[in-house]
Amino acid sequence: MRELSRKAFPEPGVPTDDQPAAIKAARALALRRARQERASRTSGTVVAVPESAALRTTA
Repeated sequence: MRELSRKAFPEPGVPTDDQPAAIKAARALALRRARQERASRTSGTVVAVPESAALRTTA
């Protein structure tokens, strides 16, 4: 049963040290953006931070 389970649901590949995991990359990007936004608020300047997608309304 375990062998069948391993074949049906293989373990995802373990990322190497030179390739960060997707969650680590996303976290780093979020931290970088937060730091840019915080710096722009404290200095009063505008930093070119990409806008998130506009939300659509329904009805």
